This record gives sequence, structure tokens and C-alpha cells, in this order.
Amino acid sequence: MKIKAKIILASIVALSVILMSACGGRAHSHVVVSGSTSVQPYVEVLAEEFALLYPEEEVDVQGGGSSAGIMAVESDIADIGMSSRPLKEDEQHLWVIEIAKDGLALIVHPRNTVYDLTLEQVRRIYTGEIQNWSELGGASEKIHIIAREEGSGTRGAFEELVMGERRITPRAIVQSSNGAVRQLVSGDPNAIGFISLGLVDQTVKAVYLDGIAPTAENVRNDSYSLYRPFLFIAKEKPTEIAAQFIDFILSPEGKEHMRREGLVPATRGSLDEEI
Repeated sequence: MKIKAKIILASIVALSVILMSACGGRAHSHVVVSGSTSVQPYVEVLAEEFALLYPEEEVDVQGGGSSAGIMAVESDIADIGMSSRPLKEDEQHLWVIEIAKDGLALIVHPRNTVYDLTLEQVRRIYTGEIQNWSELGGASEKIHIIAREEGSGTRGAFEELVMGERRITPRAIVQSSNGAVRQLVSGDPNAIGFISLGLVDQTVKAVYLDGIAPTAENVRNDSYSLYRPFLFIAKEKPTEIAAQFIDFILSPEGKEHMRREGLVPATRGSLDEEI
């Protein structure tokens, strides 16, 4: 009976070894990234691309908001927090790196003669207080206001950076994507809309804001104010898979993905690069 038990035990050990070999004989690496719902969809795309290069590594991307992501890092629930706002004074002890800037552009039809608006004028357009282009030096035509839908990250950024406590007029024509806003403005000489800066093309005209051109360079040097930072937060400088994922985001391939999504990538080329 003892011999039989030994044979069974040996068989179990042998089977365990076979199963471990079949799994590649190595642990599955895992990192949790949590926070801003504005940053989340971009990082999810980057995580999918990262998985194609490193299938044995797992990046779990979760939402919850910027403050929730920072709290998750401090509570050791997440390895990396995502934030679309700068750190507050009581959060300055955390490690932080900017992965991109989310620039917004105010766009009009190329034939529209208005080329420069102040932040206050934009705000008053979107509350419905300014209703005619003639009030802004343009033609005597009613302004057609185009906006993104409630819950959109682009709309959230616009409300935060432009509107403050004020509400977008319910008379605004709501569209479900940046591309739809751009298409509507490109076909309407009296329309105005807002889209991610990286998605501006020759079919529309991006207006200056307070005399500053809406360019990626002016977003990088902070002279164009209509942007917000996309940040990664951690308790301390990440290592291993977390560092590997950040380096991928900051690589030429990662930056190209962000550009295609309309972001302005960080100038830094790797986690360890000094800027």
C-alpha cells in the first residue's frame, strides 16, 4: 500500500512539472494602472499594443477618476495612477511623469474670417450669450455651436478648461466623436466646434486663443493654455514591468499611437531620460 501511495505521489509531482513546463516555466507579470477616465481609453490602446510585443506581461487598466487613481497608488491597490490634473499640494510627495498633453482646438470653417478669440469670448459663445459672428468681427450670421456629448472626455476637458462653473447651452448641436464635429464644421461656414488638437486637418481652421496659435509646440511650451496634462503617478519610480510599460509609451512607437489619437506626446524618450 505504501509503495502504491509513493507511486501516486510521484505521478502528481511529475504532472505538476509537465504543467509548469507547458506554461513556459515562468511567472505571469502583472501591473495595475488605475485613475483618470480621460486618460484611460488612450492607455487601454497602448496596453493592447504593449501586449502584442510582450504577451507574457499583463497591464490591467482601470478607471475611477484622477483622485481615485492617486488614492489607489497611495493605498497600494494600483502600481500606477493616471491623472488628468496636476498634483495637489498634499500629493507632491508622489513620483510623477507626464506621458502626454491633451490639447484642444477651437475650429471654424476655413472661409470664416474670424481667426482669433479670447477665452472669455469662447465661454460666452458656448453659454449662448454671443450668438452672431458680427459680435466677433465676422459676418452677420448666426453662430452654430457644435459640442461633444455628455460623458465625453473631450467635452469634460472643454468644460474644465473653458466653461468652469458655467454650462454649455442646450441649443448646441451634440456630436458623438471628434471626427463628427470636424465634419460638421467643415461643411458649415457658420459653425464652431472643439476637437483634440492632433485631429485638426485642412478641412477646418483652428482659431488662435488670446493671440496664441494652437500648435503642438505651443502646447509643449505652455504658451497655448487650452490643454491639460496626462500624468502617471506612483509611490516611487517604477521598476520591472511598470517601467517597461512606461518606456513603451515614451518610445517612438508609443508616441506615434498617441499622435494618431490626437494627443501631444511628452518630449521625454524614456523613463530614465533627463529633461
